[in-house]
Amino acid sequence: MLVSEPQQPQAGEEILSAIQVARELRCSKAHVYKVIQGKVEGVSCLPAISMGRRKLVRRTALETWKQVNEQQAANRCAGSVAGCSNAF
Repeated sequence: MLVSEPQQPQAGEEILSAIQVARELRCSKAHVYKVIQGKVEGVSCLPAISMGRRKLVRRTALETWKQVNEQQAANRCAGSVAGCSNAF
């Protein structure tokens, strides 16, 4: 069986490992796995591709997930009487 050379991913089609996602989010790999499994309160699940125990995340899915969660956090803060202490 011949295996062809891997093609370079097109823009946005990059596939990231849990470690790469953790580096980008500045958190642990274990935390990334918890987010993928939906075990982090107040944060939506991060869509991932399963390859056995390994989890892979598309770049586009990560970027969309970050935007959605940022918007949800902003909405929670806006609805709160005390507001958020997250100053950008």
